[in-house]
Amino acid sequence: MKLNYKQTIFVGFAFLAICTFWQVYDNEIPLILEKTFSLKPTVIGVIMALDNIFALFLLPMFGTMSDRTKTKLGKRMPFILVGTIVASALLILLAYSEKISNLILFVAVLLLLLVAMGSFRSPAVALMPDVTCKPLRSKANAIINLMGTIGGIFALLFIKFLKTPGERPSYFPLFGAVSAVMLISLVILLLTTNENKLSQQREKIDLEIGDDQLPEEENGEMSKEVKRSLIFLLISVALWYIGYNALTSAFSRYYQNYWGIENSGYSSLLMIATVAAVLSYIPVGIIATKVGRKKTILVGVVILACSFAGGIFFKSYSPLVKIFFATVGIGWGTINVNSYPMVVEMSKGSDIGKFTGYYYTFSMAAQVITPILSGLLIEKIGYGILFPYATFFAAMAFVTMLQVKHGDAKTIEKKDLLEHFDIDD
Repeated sequence: MKLNYKQTIFVGFAFLAICTFWQVYDNEIPLILEKTFSLKPTVIGVIMALDNIFALFLLPMFGTMSDRTKTKLGKRMPFILVGTIVASALLILLAYSEKISNLILFVAVLLLLLVAMGSFRSPAVALMPDVTCKPLRSKANAIINLMGTIGGIFALLFIKFLKTPGERPSYFPLFGAVSAVMLISLVILLLTTNENKLSQQREKIDLEIGDDQLPEEENGEMSKEVKRSLIFLLISVALWYIGYNALTSAFSRYYQNYWGIENSGYSSLLMIATVAAVLSYIPVGIIATKVGRKKTILVGVVILACSFAGGIFFKSYSPLVKIFFATVGIGWGTINVNSYPMVVEMSKGSDIGKFTGYYYTFSMAAQVITPILSGLLIEKIGYGILFPYATFFAAMAFVTMLQVKHGDAKTIEKKDLLEHFDIDD
C-alpha cells in the first residue's frame, strides 16, 4: 500500500485554511466582544457558543448537499470555492465593523461568517476520503491533521506579529492575513487537485478490491449490524470529546483557582499536549494501517483515561504533570487520526459528506454540552471534579468502542492495485 503524500498535502490545504480561521476566531473574537463592545461574560459565552450550535445543523446539511452535487469542479470544490471566498470577504468586513464600533453590524457579519464557514467545512473534510481509498485513510488523515496544525501555527504567528498594540488594535492586518491564507490555500487546492479525476481513480480501486459497497448490506441499505456499530462509534466520539473538551476549556481556571497559580503557565501544559498529539499523528496512522483502527483507538482511549486519572492525584502543581499532559496529547492524537476514517469507512463513496456530517454533529454536540455540564458540576462540587469528570467519560468511551464491530479497513493482498492510486510527481 502506498499513499500519495504529495497529493494528500495539497488536499490538506482546505483544512489548513479552516484551522487558520478558527484559531484566530477563538482567540480574538472574545477579546473584541469584551474590549470593543464591553459585553458581559455571559453574553460573550452565548455568542461564542453559536459556532458549535450552527455546526449541529449546517455541517450535516452541507455535507449531504455536497454528496448530491455534480459539477465540472467536482462535488466538494464548489462549496469550498464559494465558502472560502465569501468567508474571506466577510472577515475584512468584520474588521471594519469592529473599527467603527458598530455592534449590530459586527454581530450580523459574524453570523454570516459562521454560515459561510459552515457551508464548506464538511465538504472540505470529505474531500480526503473522496480521493483516498479506504485502507489508506488513517495515514491520509494524519497528514490532514498536520496541515490543520500548520494552519493553527500560522494563526498564532499572525496574532503575535500582526495584531497592533494598544487598547484598540486594528484588526485589518490580522484578519487580512487570515483572508490571504484562505485564498492562497484555495488557489493551491484548485490548481493541484482534480477532484473528479481523483475520485474516479478511487472508485475504480474500490470496485476492484470490493470496497465500493457498504459492508453487510441488506437490500442495498446498511445492515443492522453495521448501523449498530456506527451508532456506538458516534456515541464514542461524543463521549471522548465531552471528556477532552471539558479539560481544555476549563483548565485555565482549574490551574489558577484549584492550584492557586496566578500566571498563564497553563498554556504551556496545553501546548505540550498539542505538540505530543502532532508528533503522534504519522506513527499512529502507520500503526493503525497494520493493526487496525479499532485496536489503535482503544489503546488511545486507555492512554487518555489513565492520563486524566493521573491528573486527579496532583492537588498542586508539579513538574511531573507535564508527563501526564504529554500522554493526554498522545492518547488524543491516537484517537483523532482514526475515528473519522472509521466513520466514513461505513459509507459508500456517494454519501461520504453525509457521514462526515454525522461525525461533526456528535463531536460538536459534545462541545456544546460539556462546558455547561462540567461548569455546573464545578459550581456545585468544586474544581476538583474536573479530572474525575474527564476520566469517567473517557472510560465510558472505551466501553462503547468495544461494541463497534465495523469500520476497520480491509486487508488488501493485491498491493499493485493501490499503486494505481499513486499519481506521478
